Amino acid sequence: MPLFMYQCSYTPESLAAQIKDPKDRLEVVKPAIEAIGGRLLAGGYPFGESDILAIYEAPSDTAAAAIALAFAAGGALRSGKTTKLLSGAEWVEALRATGTVSPQYKPAR
Repeated sequence: MPLFMYQCSYTPESLAAQIKDPKDRLEVVKPAIEAIGGRLLAGGYPFGESDILAIYEAPSDTAAAAIALAFAAGGALRSGKTTKLLSGAEWVEALRATGTVSPQYKPAR
């Protein structure tokens, strides 16, 4: 199943609400990811640009987009970003395929 990384930042209002009623938001969003056939694999709360980061599996790019859209539509996010991740095997396959692409690519110099 494809892997995705989701990073987001909360609005000040959402952070204020979370301070009043603290919850592990990864546990809160887990059922939403599972509802579309996905699985939360890991996550955490980084300092800085993002407030939360989740690594999850989803059955398709469309499913990952639906997750991101549902989270954005909730109104608690200032920003959100989904990044598709390659597995180790997919990365190796991409490295091997570079030999086919590289001879055809002519960089501007």
